[in-house]
Amino acid sequence: MLTRRAFFMAELSELDLQNLRHLIGGFSTTHCKMTAYASQATDPAVKQFFQKSAQSAMETKQQLMGFLQ
Repeated sequence: MLTRRAFFMAELSELDLQNLRHLIGGFSTTHCKMTAYASQATDPAVKQFFQKSAQSAMETKQQLMGFLQ
């Protein structure tokens, strides 16, 4: 018997998988950029903004990767 996640994976088309990979890559890039911007920021509010943005991108990336398990 297929688990719910295995059933879902069986329902993903090749286009769906390509789109997921594209989104995951985009959020990974965003995380890297926001982390770099945060490390260069001198204003605490700006630094915090970029750190929160980096964390949000990482969380979204991890959620999307969950669809591939």
